[in-house]
Amino acid sequence: MEQIKKLKIGNVILENNLILAPMAGVTDLPFRLLCKEQGAGLLCMEMVSAKAVLYKNKNTEELLTIAREEMPVSLQLFGSDAEIVSEIAKQIEERPFSILDLNMGCPVPKIVNNGDGCALMNNPILAGRIIEKTVRAVKKPVTVKIRKGFDEAHVNAVEIAHIAEESGAAAIAVHGRTREQFYSGKADWDIIRRVKEAVSIPVIGNGDILTAEDVIAMYRQTGCDGFMIGRGSQGNPWIFAQILHFFQTGEVLQKPDFSQVAKMVLRHAKMQIDFKGEYTGIREIRKHAAWYTAGYRNSSKLRGRMNEIETYEQLEALFSVEAAYHL
Repeated sequence: MEQIKKLKIGNVILENNLILAPMAGVTDLPFRLLCKEQGAGLLCMEMVSAKAVLYKNKNTEELLTIAREEMPVSLQLFGSDAEIVSEIAKQIEERPFSILDLNMGCPVPKIVNNGDGCALMNNPILAGRIIEKTVRAVKKPVTVKIRKGFDEAHVNAVEIAHIAEESGAAAIAVHGRTREQFYSGKADWDIIRRVKEAVSIPVIGNGDILTAEDVIAMYRQTGCDGFMIGRGSQGNPWIFAQILHFFQTGEVLQKPDFSQVAKMVLRHAKMQIDFKGEYTGIREIRKHAAWYTAGYRNSSKLRGRMNEIETYEQLEALFSVEAAYHL
């Protein structure tokens, strides 16, 4: 079907146009690998501060780690100093990412109050300068992620998309919410349509994609070239396989049963621990486990018990009891 197809971004050809959205604290290496196994066409990393790379912040190296088997990967930088962003882009270009993304959509107060992320949508001239300088600094394709606008009084996604295209961006991803909305309310897919009609570079739609039917509906409404899945993948890396399966067969895959979920939680936990050590790995898997188990019987009780878990063995014991309870 025409919705799911290969997607060309600059000189990079993706096997399909289902893209894992960049999410801070979520799309680390272990989670990306799980989404890759399920068929995601492109994986976006957690956003990285250009200044943090410049000042050699010790936590940044972990964020920049890429595995061969997950490629192609999009590395996302954020910052509002055109000199620093473009210089860092050049410095890190030899790393094995395929696409460099510039974040102009993050709504988090500490990012926005610093003039970064979605704050750049209020400064189109600066946004254009950052894109243009970065495009000139690197050979890899540069993409931009934006929102509908800063708030309903300043809906300027079309203007920013024009600027991005003129400044040399290879594609643009549009989240159909304003900064003011954060992640609440319904995403406005009409703004994605308007951006798609305004530019000739690929436009990737983002916001409220939870099923194959949502992909069909977004495509019909917007004509967009790719589909970026964020919160729909949290606790559900299977979403990519589910959508691909639907387009290949017309059949809706059932939600995984609890034993499959338990296996995935334990596997994800093992990967987190291997990557970050047991202390951090176990604490980080708690939120993922809450997402994985949401909607299953006993899930709120299980979430409470998850917060007391401190070792992999305890996690394994808890989930083997839970899996038995769900039989």
